[in-house]
Amino acid sequence: MPRFTRAELESFRDAEVPDLVGPDLRLLFVGINPGLWTAATRTHFAHPGNRFYPALLEAGIITEPISPSAGMTDSDRDRLRARGIGITNIVRRATARAAELTDDELRAGGLQLAETVRRTTPRVVAIAGITAYRTAFGARQATPGRQPEPFEGAELWVVPNPSGLNAHETVHTLAVAYGAAARAAGVI
Repeated sequence: MPRFTRAELESFRDAEVPDLVGPDLRLLFVGINPGLWTAATRTHFAHPGNRFYPALLEAGIITEPISPSAGMTDSDRDRLRARGIGITNIVRRATARAAELTDDELRAGGLQLAETVRRTTPRVVAIAGITAYRTAFGARQATPGRQPEPFEGAELWVVPNPSGLNAHETVHTLAVAYGAAARAAGVI
């Protein structure tokens, strides 16, 4: 696993990480925005404290462990795409914490996400973070889980954010939530 100094990580502030999408997209996971470690490795959810990939493994969404903190391998990316899994973000620019984003950035990111969903046509969109979802889409009363209205033709789920900062979630509770969205998408 690489070690980055604070200065090295700061040099990735405002960088963008390319979407991970392929043909036959069934399940599109949506983070809030890339963290600095994610930007440094160009790998979504890459921070060593992030529980995204362990939760995917426990849920059966992926069948082999992925250790992204050093950067995802091409074969890791290929395996995700082959299973119909994609990853993007509401806001594209990297920050140290999602709290650095403005409400206007989240709303603008929601419009960009709608365009991405129209272009990639996933069966299910799973947005990881209820507060960011509420802000980006003006859905102040939204609750976690499957949403009543589709999003650009896709079934919409709001699932817990896997960041280590979301301390009340565990790998197991994340796996349960992600597994429900994955079953709706036909991934598992």
